[in-house]
Parts: sequence; C-alpha cells; structure tokens
Amino acid sequence: MNIILTAINAKYIHTNIAIRYLKGMVKDIVKDVKIKEYTINNSMQYILSELYKERPDVLCFSCYIWNIELVLNLCKHIKMILPDTLIILGGPEVSYDTIELMNNNDSIDIVIVGEGEQTFKHLVECLINDGDFTEVPNLVYRAKGEVFLTSTGCYELDMDLLPFPYELEGFNPDKIVYYESSRGCPFNCQYCLSSSTEGLRFMSINRVKKDLKHFLDMNVKQVKFVDRTFNANKKISIEIIKFILEHNNKKTNFHFEIAADILDKEILDLVRTSPVGLFQFEIGVQSTNEETLSIIQRKMDFELVKKNVNTISSFKNIHQHLDLIVGLPKEDYFSFRKSFDDVFSLRPDKLQLGFLKLLKGSGLRNRAQDLGYIYLDSPPYEVLETEVLSYGEVIRLKGIEEMVETYYNTGMFKSTLNLILANFYKSAFKFFEDLYKFWEREELQHAFHGKNQLYVILYDFYNYMGFHREDLFKEVMKFDYLKNNKTSSLPDIFNRSIELDFKNKCHKFLQREEHIKCYLPNYINLPAKQIIKKVHFEIFSYDVGEIDKDPQQLHSIKEKDIVILFDYDMDKMALDYSKCYGIDYEVFENVDNKKGD
Repeated sequence: MNIILTAINAKYIHTNIAIRYLKGMVKDIVKDVKIKEYTINNSMQYILSELYKERPDVLCFSCYIWNIELVLNLCKHIKMILPDTLIILGGPEVSYDTIELMNNNDSIDIVIVGEGEQTFKHLVECLINDGDFTEVPNLVYRAKGEVFLTSTGCYELDMDLLPFPYELEGFNPDKIVYYESSRGCPFNCQYCLSSSTEGLRFMSINRVKKDLKHFLDMNVKQVKFVDRTFNANKKISIEIIKFILEHNNKKTNFHFEIAADILDKEILDLVRTSPVGLFQFEIGVQSTNEETLSIIQRKMDFELVKKNVNTISSFKNIHQHLDLIVGLPKEDYFSFRKSFDDVFSLRPDKLQLGFLKLLKGSGLRNRAQDLGYIYLDSPPYEVLETEVLSYGEVIRLKGIEEMVETYYNTGMFKSTLNLILANFYKSAFKFFEDLYKFWEREELQHAFHGKNQLYVILYDFYNYMGFHREDLFKEVMKFDYLKNNKTSSLPDIFNRSIELDFKNKCHKFLQREEHIKCYLPNYINLPAKQIIKKVHFEIFSYDVGEIDKDPQQLHSIKEKDIVILFDYDMDKMALDYSKCYGIDYEVFENVDNKKGD
C-alpha cells in the first residue's frame, strides 16, 4: 500500500508536525509512506501533478483555515484522474461540521475527527488487513453514496507514546521545527479552539529532553513550541529551560507562547542571564478592555504583564512578541486604540495585530449571532464587522497593521520612530493612524515599495506633517539605515559628507592597535584590510548616538560632526544587526598625525 501524507503550509520555512506524527504511527506496519509538503503559494496544478506522479493508494491531507479551499479543489481533481485513490482528511478545519463537509464534497472518502494519531493507526491497520474500519471511533466516511459517523469518544493518546516526529536524516535545519510538550490549555479563551476541549496533558520531562537533544544535535535554526501556554506548569517549564541552557549549541533558538502574568521570580531569574537570542517569548495580551476580557473568559492581570514584560526587556537578551486581536466583543475603535497604546508602551520587539477569526468549534463562533458578528462564511472566517466596530474601521485598522508591520516590526526604523514618538505624539496609535492616512492620500498602498523607498516615504510623511528639524531627522534615518544594512550606497535623500581621503583615514584608524582594543577587541591581530570588510564608517553632522539615548533632545541638540563606526560581524543569535560606536571627529581627523605601527 502506497500512502502519501500531504501538508500545504503557509510558508516554505514552516513544517507540519501532524503528518510526521502520522507517519511515525504507521511506519512499522506500512513500508511505503511518504511525506509531501507544499505551500499555499504553489499552484493547484503543480501540486496536483506532483501528487499524481506518486499514484497513491491512500492520499491524506492535513487541513487548516489557510489551506482548506486549496485542499478541497485538489481532492475534486485527484478523484477525477485517480478515482481509485482513497482520500482522507484530518485536522482542525474538518473536525467540525464534518457531515456537511462530506455532503458538499463527494471526492472525500474519510475524515478523521479530532486528535488523529491513534485513529489513523487503527484505520490503516484495517485498510491493510481488509478489516472493518467502521468500528474505528471518530471517523466520518462515505459508503454507497451515504455519509456515516462511527462512534465518538475520547481517543487521547499518552503523549509519551507519540513518535518523535522528525527524521534526523535529510531534514532542512533552516526550516522552523514545530514541537509540542503539552496538549490542551488551562485557560478557556472563547476565540480559541482550546475552549472546545478540556484538560491539559504533558509529555514526561525525560521524553522532552530526549527530543530537544535531537534538535540541538541537528543544529536546527528554531524550535517553535506549539504548546498553548508553555509555562502552564511551572515545574516542567523550568526543567525545559534549564535543559536548554545546559545544552545550548549557540545555533538553535527556542520560541515559547507564555502567559506573562504567571511568570514569577524563579523563572525570571533563570532566564535573566540566558545567552542573547536563545529564547523568544510570544505573549498574547489580545485586549486590555476589562469588559472584553470578561466576555471572552480570558483571565489576565495586565499590571503583572507590564511588570514582567518590562523586567524581561531590561535583560536585553530575549525577543518579545506581543499580540492584540481586532474585533473582540465590546472592543470598539477607541477601546482598541487604548489597548494598542497600553501594549505599545511596553515596546515589545514585535507587536502583532491579529484580526478575529471565528473558528469552527470556538465559543465566539457558537455565539456569533448573539454577539452581532458579521464575518466571512468561508475560510479564514475573519470578522468584517461587530456591534461596535464598523467594516470601515476594520479596513482602517488593517492599514494601521500594515504600518506597524512595515515600520515597527521590521526593526529598521527604531531610532527614527523613537524620535517621532518622543517629540510629536502622545499616542503611538495616532502616529500609525496618521502614517496610514498619508499612505492612502498618496495612494501608496497599491504598489510594492522596496526598502530604500520606505525611508523616502517616511521622510515625505515627516515633511507633510510639518515636523521641524528635518536635517536632523534625515541624519537619524541614515543612522537607522546603516545600523540595519551593510552598504556604502545610501538612498539619495541622506546627507553625505565624504572627504577625498576619508577611506584612507578609515584604514589608518583600523591600523592603530589602541583603536582596535577600544572599539573592536574581537578583531585583535586581524589586518585592517580584513576588518574593513566587516565594518563601515560614516560621518554624521549630529551626535545621533546621543539622540538615540534621549530623543527629546530634538529641540536642543546642536550640529556636531561625529564619525560612527558600524560593526556588522554579529553572532547569529544576536537581536541586533550591528553594533555602533561614536568616534570624536577630531580624533578621526587627526589619525594621520599619529604614528602607525
């Protein structure tokens, strides 16, 4: 029997853990089991042709909101050209309203409902042995043109019995590895599928350590835990963090979704001195509106969230990613503005604005009519309008989200945004709203803009708003640009003052041992001609480093030439693209007057 397990991921760097579990469950009973992974960017005909070449006896798809429409289209056409292929679907998007799905799509033969590993194994055993799979629980199947449901019940597998999902040979270490050490969630948030299930199960700590050791030995780039709340069990989360710290390979980082308000001193002390970039924390705030939080049954102490996020930020070693959701009950435009400003004030490394999707099986989906929701009736079921939020306001918030993604989350404009926000805005939301309105006014949203053009657009916005000290603003933008790009070629809008012998002075500066010891100690004993390939010197007409420390100096700072040395030879785990050092212009100017070595 030839079985193909198919995943259609949102991005190339993603991996599907579900189909890997399924392969592990049956690899001892079926020899010919293959995994095929594609992305939603692949055309339907390309995927169809690739699957056709395999001539599968059994073709399985892992179904989610981002791929279900493509999957159903594939199923229809696969059945046309390979009518004897048994098509099986599984996953969260087909585990609800399953009979209706089968009635509307006659190319589907079987759907596995809910947690599927054990069900899939028993189903395959029946198929191999010509057994009666109608006795296997949690299946919806087609027979003689009719759709039937087998017995339903809890079929939850002991997590330690799950196979290790990743094959060590041939795995691409640059892809994100998804991993779970627990299933379920201690909370009952009504927008989440976890609200439809009860209980919380954990892998044994020894099993988790064994799996993590495999990833570390494979030198994978990132392990992303898909546990709903990684720190739900303090003892287990501490054990995992300690293990990672003890076995750090300096190549792999670990991403956790955490509840920040239940972090305590013991965990914070543990990660305080962790290597830079080893850990990433994703923290779902979603809203700071108390009425909204009550309706969605989300328990959160935002004061504790603030305290702990600020504490972690002070460590300067952990990337923090905070989430908000647009469209939650009773959260109107102005309430969301407050939630945004509350969370933005914490200055996370990334602030993600999600738009509520009424997932099948979620509490909010079940109450959608009572709550006055208007939403897409096909995937991704995104909310268009609520009782208190119009579609026009949703569109505006989409535009603001794009501004946040482009100008804040990329990290390319950090000093520039700090300058604008410190001097011209009390509300960060208002800034991004104004920026979006400028994009709309100039009709910029209709085209793609390269990196350099984004700086030009921000400069044009600054002038359009009538903000003063435009010359200083350009210098700060240039500082941002060079912090994030190793290049000697700059956009034309930036001021440049390059003397004829500037490059020669750069070389002479790097030939001085005391300069290397002071600024670039990692390059001791390295010739200047090699160091120059890793660094960049730039003349600025203002001390932009000082402005970066205190952006409110915009009104008072005077012109003063300074040379900034940018060092781009950063560790792969570093949170920044470069390190910067200010050099007094006179010291740099007089480098010719000092004896060389």
